[in-house]
Amino acid sequence: MHETHRAPADPSAWFPSPWGDGDELGMLNHVTPATRLRALSLVREGRLYDLGRVLDEHVPVFPGRSFHQTLVTTAHRANHGSVGDNDVNWITEVFASTTQLGTHLDALSHLQAGPYAYNGRRVEELASPAGVTALGVETVPQIVTRGWLVDVSERDLGPGGVITVDDVAGIDPEPGDAVLFHTGWGDRWDDPEAYLSGEPGPGLELAEWLAGRGVALTGCDTWSYGPVPAEDPARNFEVPQVLNVRHGVFVVENLDTSGLALDGVRDFALVLTHPKLRGATGAWTSPIALT
Repeated sequence: MHETHRAPADPSAWFPSPWGDGDELGMLNHVTPATRLRALSLVREGRLYDLGRVLDEHVPVFPGRSFHQTLVTTAHRANHGSVGDNDVNWITEVFASTTQLGTHLDALSHLQAGPYAYNGRRVEELASPAGVTALGVETVPQIVTRGWLVDVSERDLGPGGVITVDDVAGIDPEPGDAVLFHTGWGDRWDDPEAYLSGEPGPGLELAEWLAGRGVALTGCDTWSYGPVPAEDPARNFEVPQVLNVRHGVFVVENLDTSGLALDGVRDFALVLTHPKLRGATGAWTSPIALT
């Protein structure tokens, strides 16, 4: 893979990775065989929770993004009805979309602070016509780790509502763990206008707390991550920016955490797999929680 040049140190924009100049994994460096075994030890009953949402043309999308699926039946015409004595035929589909919608994992190339992405890589060196040359989602390993759910839905947070460090007093994440938040905002999923009208989310203080604990992955039942409107209206999307660019913490958006919250699940084994789309800034995923 093409190696980009390191930028001059600018701690206001990014923090050099403790794992070195070439690091692309960020906090996922903390996920090891030992942490995977610890996560799988939490599975006692075999209950499975699907945390992903169905993806189609009607999902709520950030302005300027879209999802289109087209069915292709040309083989039926090209094959003059069918092929072989067994009359086999097929149909396929074509997608026109960004990965930055539906339930998806952001790669560390998605957000920047000025010209800098994670670990000081500059946008002009990352960007190519076919995708990024580093920090693409193909560099992200499949994830098995311990997950924690923080349910703040009883607070009935509205747009701009801030989840604080006090809200996570009952959990004790270790390096490599995932922390997911259930706000109840996902109940608006089928009403895109209401869903996209804003959102509650973890505030900056909590983001730094997560990074300080070595949390590898975090996500929420919202279309972005962090309060919208932001804590400082002049600093939009600062929470995921700080997590991604400074600390290499991965973010998952548009989760369906309602089942976990309904059953009062606090910790679980999280399994998150994704397609290895070379150079992409994210990937669709349907994570599962096992208890």
